[in-house]
Amino acid sequence: MDDDREVRRSISFMLGAAELTSHPFASGADFLENLETLQPGCVLLDIRMPQIDGFQVMAELRSRGNDWPVVVMTGHGEVSIAVRAMKLGAIDFLEKPFSEEALLGCFENAFTLLAERDEAARRRQDAVERVEQLTGRETEVLRGLLAGRSNKLLAQDLGISLRTVEMHRGNMMNRLGVDSLAEALALAIQAGVEPAQPDAA
Repeated sequence: MDDDREVRRSISFMLGAAELTSHPFASGADFLENLETLQPGCVLLDIRMPQIDGFQVMAELRSRGNDWPVVVMTGHGEVSIAVRAMKLGAIDFLEKPFSEEALLGCFENAFTLLAERDEAARRRQDAVERVEQLTGRETEVLRGLLAGRSNKLLAQDLGISLRTVEMHRGNMMNRLGVDSLAEALALAIQAGVEPAQPDAA
């Protein structure tokens, strides 16, 4: 987004020539108002805009939990501004005026990152869904294992026999669809499962 109409037209032309769909916005407020209607993509963001500047747009994206890759545009010699933007999460910056090659290079990196984030989100969701299939006792066993407890200690913590712990552990592994404890723990971490607390009983 850029408040300069000629800049928007030029960028749209370059992206169109590369068969990339663009949605130009004249202001940060206009972009944020239409955000929910857009497909995930790369945000090309001018830092200096009236009313809502690029930093405010980035802050709002973060507050909404939006992690689309952001490439910022800055004027010549505004490297410090670009650095500030990258500290806020921008993945790259373009110094005006920039070439079509530089623009497309940034977009290529952004789309690669977007695909990686989408894949990571899918893996997280899969992990959550698998963990949600566990029974309450199987979840307790998993949390205990995450905390580094042995089967024997788990039996003491939960007030059940060692044999019962082993049964729940086996069932837990089957439900998660894993072949090793390492896989089970990695899946649990990915799903955001919290380890049992030291005083768990």
